[in-house]
Amino acid sequence: MNAYTQLLNYIKLLGDADVFVNTATKTGEVDFDTYKGNIFPILDVFIAAGSFPSNAVIRYTIELTCVNLRDINKEVVNDKFFENDNEVDNMNETQSVLNRIWLNMIRDFADNNITASEAPTLIPIIYEGKNIYDGWTLTFDVDVPNTTIALC
Repeated sequence: MNAYTQLLNYIKLLGDADVFVNTATKTGEVDFDTYKGNIFPILDVFIAAGSFPSNAVIRYTIELTCVNLRDINKEVVNDKFFENDNEVDNMNETQSVLNRIWLNMIRDFADNNITASEAPTLIPIIYEGKNIYDGWTLTFDVDVPNTTIALC
């Protein structure tokens, strides 16, 4: 079993199926917009760490990041709370993308003998990158059965 590749392919498939995701990457870097052809919103899938908690399990720490470009209106600020940009819209939209992907994964993981952490962490990304984008990073662990190597 090639669990690493299967996880990447599965999560990319979920991202590609989401109506709000236009580009899927696996950079894991702070500046996701490294290619001029990227179309926002971007979903970045990064497997940040792995471990072997037992002989039969591989544990991966996964970071899913979804960001969208900030659109700043150059007019005089009329609303000091919301200002003249789409930050709040970006935060809502990207959180919705991650929520849909998370709920689909939880449902599918149960059918494939994969367990995931019960309380994933959401970390905001605000006014980041050279092109200025906003969004969220969802961090969670998954335990995948290790069926490749048998010690018998």
